[in-house]
Amino acid sequence: MKLVITELRKDYHRDVKGASECDRPALNGVSLTIDEGDFFTLLGPSGCGKTTLLRCIAGLEQPDSGEIKLGDKVLFSSAKRTSVPPSRRGLGMVFQSYAIWPHMNAAENVAYPLTVGARRGSFSKAEIRKRVSDNLSLVQIGHLAERRATKLSGGQQQRLALARALVSQPPVLLLDEPLSNLDTQLREDLRIELVRLQAQLGVTSVYVTHDQSEALVMSSSVAILREGGIEQIDAPEALYDYPRNRFIASFLGSANLMTVQIIATKESKLVHGENGFRFETRTNWGAPFTAYGRSPMQEGTQATAAIRAEGISLSSPQPNGDPNWLGKIETVQFLGDAFEYRLVVGGQMLRARCGRSNRFSVGDQVQVGLRDRACTVLVD
Repeated sequence: MKLVITELRKDYHRDVKGASECDRPALNGVSLTIDEGDFFTLLGPSGCGKTTLLRCIAGLEQPDSGEIKLGDKVLFSSAKRTSVPPSRRGLGMVFQSYAIWPHMNAAENVAYPLTVGARRGSFSKAEIRKRVSDNLSLVQIGHLAERRATKLSGGQQQRLALARALVSQPPVLLLDEPLSNLDTQLREDLRIELVRLQAQLGVTSVYVTHDQSEALVMSSSVAILREGGIEQIDAPEALYDYPRNRFIASFLGSANLMTVQIIATKESKLVHGENGFRFETRTNWGAPFTAYGRSPMQEGTQATAAIRAEGISLSSPQPNGDPNWLGKIETVQFLGDAFEYRLVVGGQMLRARCGRSNRFSVGDQVQVGLRDRACTVLVD
């Protein structure tokens, strides 16, 4: 079912001399549509409102205004004075802390949602046993059904929490940073597992994270939030390649931002096949380069361009190289599979992330190259 959120607002209040006063909006008129079967991620820095939005969908927070609709069912509406209790929304949720029952074994934890509230008595014991067995097997811990929850590892507890959220076959699965308490390797393994499960089940999923790589790897769509509002919604590749503004370009990945002048503009196909624009630009130190973008720009105007660190290549200076793109290495960092360089070009500090085939040292002169379609002109 499609999940539609319209003009949702949630204010946090504080007491000032005995009166309640709005401190700040946690959600400031958020509107978005999540299609059936999407793996939709809410991404942003701490305090941007992503967890508040998830909790409003779940019914754990009461918005001040707006509407939340799942298919034809209104879950919340300030205009209609409707607010469906969490237990009657039929949604599955995996918390950051997993929130599993420590006095129960794995099978009892998974069975619990089928035995309480509106679902009490809806399933026979045989049906419950089958659902529990199927879901534990789905997350690959069927052999641990009788083990006490406190005796499970962190990764096993995460899988258990996921099985419990799925056992009632919810139309929407809500996940609040479920991998944040795991070590790096386990997180990477479980990212793949979550994507596999979501694709296998086809369940609409709303995932909250502040981890950029997690969002890019797992999602079909990503919404970037900032200070209670949505900055941009896009597919991961489109979001990374064509950020709307300086905040998104800086937050997502590693981008070099610089002021450029638009010399020429013409329509062009972008990386993902959509219609866009190709710009011939010039930096403030006179270096020319080609950039792309989704929105037209007038010739002669100034704009901000973003160049990804991995979009810059370095080589030894060449006799026929463009002198405007000669730089000097300031710092070198070894990242394992690559080196990250900070270099000065025309008075501008740039970051470049390059493979290990060519290695440079502090003080080296280098010729700077820009990989094809690595540069984007921002809208604002």
